[in-house]
Amino acid sequence: MPARDSATLGFYAEEAETYAGREREADRARIERFARLLPAGGQVLELGCGGGQDSAALLARGFDVTPTDGSPELAAQAALRLGRPVAVLLFEDLAASAAYDGIWANACLLHVPRAALPAIVAKVHAALRPGGAFYASFKAGDAEGRDRFGRYYNYPSAEWLREAYGAGAWRSLDIAAESGGGYDGEPTRWLHAFAIKNA
Repeated sequence: MPARDSATLGFYAEEAETYAGREREADRARIERFARLLPAGGQVLELGCGGGQDSAALLARGFDVTPTDGSPELAAQAALRLGRPVAVLLFEDLAASAAYDGIWANACLLHVPRAALPAIVAKVHAALRPGGAFYASFKAGDAEGRDRFGRYYNYPSAEWLREAYGAGAWRSLDIAAESGGGYDGEPTRWLHAFAIKNA
């Protein structure tokens, strides 16, 4: 099953410059937590890098970062910010094996259709080295749906997300809920998931 939604990619194609250029601080607290789970100078893959703010923060901490996005238009915007190439990578095309110490996926896997998410998480797991760290964030909910811009969201509960991750594949899986916001300006309940691959 495709792990992409054409209407969602269409939104980012049309809004890339505005979306990438908006005032958005990198989430320093979670980036610091992620960084502590990695070896110094470790190799990091960022999925769905958007405007590139988080990749910039990780690069500033000395990591070897590979920024990617599924939207060619957003990848081009991130490349302008970062001053380096940003690969266009759809989640379903991730095919690396034990290549990364960490994978950062902030507010991007929330667009993967529910039925496709377990297979995408399995691809992330395969791409990590033993003991590797994986961060992803999701908008919480009880059923998949769309926002006022037409973007698809899988809106998982923490319990559903644990099942999608396949708990046995991870040494640890910590999912915490927190209130916040997003591009649509709506109050949002977020799920922040930190997972460590079995050694």
